[in-house]
Amino acid sequence: MYDPDTGEENRKNVATWAAISGTSVNIPDAYEADDFDFTGTKKFDEGMGYRSKSFLTVPLKDSQDEIIGVLQLLNAVEDETEEVIAFSKEIQPLIEALASQAAVALDNQQLLEAQKKLLDSFIELIASAIDAKSPYTGGHCQRVPELTKMLARAACATDDGPFAEFDLDDDQMYELHIGAWLHDCGKVTTPEYVVGKATKLETIYDRIHEVRTRFEVVKRDSVIDYLKAVIDDGDPEALKGELEERLAKLDDDYSFIAECNMGGEFMAPELVERLTEIGRIQWTRTLSNRIGLSFEEKKRMDRTPEPALPIVENLLSDRDDHVIYREIPEPAAINDNPYGFQLDVPEHKYNLGEVYNLAIGRGTLTEEERFKINDHIVQTIIMLEQLPFPKHLAKVPEYAGGHHEKMDGTGYPKKLNQDDMSLPARIMAIADIFEALTAAERPHKPAKPLSACVKIMSFMKKDAHIDSDLFELFLTSGIYKEYAERFLDPAQIDEVDISEYVSTGSDGDD
Repeated sequence: MYDPDTGEENRKNVATWAAISGTSVNIPDAYEADDFDFTGTKKFDEGMGYRSKSFLTVPLKDSQDEIIGVLQLLNAVEDETEEVIAFSKEIQPLIEALASQAAVALDNQQLLEAQKKLLDSFIELIASAIDAKSPYTGGHCQRVPELTKMLARAACATDDGPFAEFDLDDDQMYELHIGAWLHDCGKVTTPEYVVGKATKLETIYDRIHEVRTRFEVVKRDSVIDYLKAVIDDGDPEALKGELEERLAKLDDDYSFIAECNMGGEFMAPELVERLTEIGRIQWTRTLSNRIGLSFEEKKRMDRTPEPALPIVENLLSDRDDHVIYREIPEPAAINDNPYGFQLDVPEHKYNLGEVYNLAIGRGTLTEEERFKINDHIVQTIIMLEQLPFPKHLAKVPEYAGGHHEKMDGTGYPKKLNQDDMSLPARIMAIADIFEALTAAERPHKPAKPLSACVKIMSFMKKDAHIDSDLFELFLTSGIYKEYAERFLDPAQIDEVDISEYVSTGSDGDD
C-alpha cells in the first residue's frame, strides 16, 4: 500500500491503487498499460511461459464502506474462440456485485475472528486479575489450562485402553481450553485475606499483634502490682521472686499462643484446653472500643450494650461482635436450588472469635472461611451459567465447575461421582490438583518436591478422589515430568518411581 522508504502511497501497483482509490480498474492488456507497473507480472510470465493480459481489479468494501481487500480477475476468455479478451463493460457490474458479496463474507469472518480474539483476551484478563489478587495463587489460572491441554492431548492420542475411543476436535479442545481458563472465575468474590490467610488470627492484618499488646499490658500491670506491694511494706525478695515467676509464665503463655497462631496438622484437646485457660487471664481496659470504628463494625459492637469503664476483660475473647451474620441466603443453602448444589452451609458468614480461631484443628481456616473458599466454585458455576455461550462452548460451565468434585461423590459443590462427570471435567480436576500441589507460592506450606506431590495424588487415586485411569496416563505419558520441567522450580524436581503408582503392564517413561 505504501512505499517502505518514503511512506508515500503506492499508486503504480494496480491492486494497491484500487484499494487506495476505492474504484475498480479494468485493464485490457497489462503489457500496454502505461499507468501501472507490471514488471513483476512480466517477470512471472517469462519464468512460467504464461501471458497475463486482461485485468479486472475490484476493491472489497465492508459494511462501514472501508476497504478490506481487493478482488483481482485475470485473463477473461471469449466463449467460442477461447481467446483472451478484455473484461467487458457489461460484465464489470456483475463482478463488482460478486465482490460486494465476497466482501460481506470476508468481513463476517474477520468479525468472528475479532470477537474470538476479544473473548480470549477478556477471559485471560479475568484469569490474570484473579491470579494477581494474591501472591499465593499467582499463575494458577494460567497454568491449569496448560496442564489440562497436555493431559487432554495425551488422552486423545491413546489408541488402546480406556481412552481408545476418546477424541476432541479443534472446537471441543477450544471449549475445554476456555473452561480451564475460567475454572476459578468465581474467586473474584473471595476476600483476599481468606485466600491468603497464613495464620489463624489473620484478617486484613494479623491480630496476634493485638494479643501481644495485651500480654504486654498484663506484664506491666504485674510490675506495677509488685511495686505497689513493696511500697506497702511487702517482702521485696519474695515479691520479686513471684514477679519473675509471673513474667516468665506470661512469656511462655504468649509463646504458646503465637505457636497456636501458626497452622498445623492437628490441635490436640489438651492444647485447646491450655489455650482456653490462658484466654481467661484478665486485663483492664480503660478506653472505649466503640469509637473510631467503621460503620459495619460499630453496628456489630452495638448488638450488645456498652459496659462502663474501666472494665476487666479476658485476654482472649469470643465476642458477639466477632460473629458476622449472613444477610443474604447462600445459593447452596436453598433447597432444590436450580444448580444442584449440595453443600453444608455454616450458620454464620464469618466468626472472628480469637479463641475460636486459635483453636482451629488443622490449617488456618475456620469452618466459615473454608466454606467461603469453597464457595468460589459455586460462584463460578452461577456466573458461567448466566452467560449466553454459543453452541460450541455450551459445556464450558460443566468443565469449569467440576474440578472440585470427587469420583466417589464426596466432592463439591454438587457431590457428583465419576459417572456423572465427563472425561474433560475429570481431566481438569487432575490438572487443578497437581498445579496446586506443586505451586511454590502457597501460604500454608513450603514448596513440595515433585515426588511428594505424585505420592499425595496416588493416595487420592486410592481414595477414589481422582480418576485412576487418568492419573496413570498422567504418569505413563510423562506429562507430570514435562510440566515440572516447564513450570516448577528446579529444586523441586526429583526422581519419581512411577512403578509404585501404576498398574502392572502400564508402560512408563521412568
